[in-house]
Amino acid sequence: MRLTAANRNDITELLPLVDAFPPLRGRPGRPCRKPALIQGDRGYDSQPHRDELHRRRIKTQLAKRRTPHGSGLGRTRWVVERTLAWLHRFRRLNVRYERRPCVHHAFLTLACALICWNFLKHIV
Repeated sequence: MRLTAANRNDITELLPLVDAFPPLRGRPGRPCRKPALIQGDRGYDSQPHRDELHRRRIKTQLAKRRTPHGSGLGRTRWVVERTLAWLHRFRRLNVRYERRPCVHHAFLTLACALICWNFLKHIV
């Protein structure tokens, strides 16, 4: 997760978000430092960003602008929409009351931790 201003364009945060991925542990061997696939809606349609992700050997599944719906993202996009709905259940995140970004980031981190805890509690 990354905290930005509300009026920032989504595409400006794509590469910094990919760069901020922590190493993924769990499997034997060297930890994975990058995702295998990036999925995004029409807001992420940018050929320079596609080229940069392909240069990093990351596959892209980004919907193109000015094309009819049916990009195939709906099958997996529900995970993102569900998680955003879970975050909006926390009233302090639904409407931002804090002026300082560090306070809002703290509440966002706490909400993400609680969501992960509740999700993992039902798996184990």
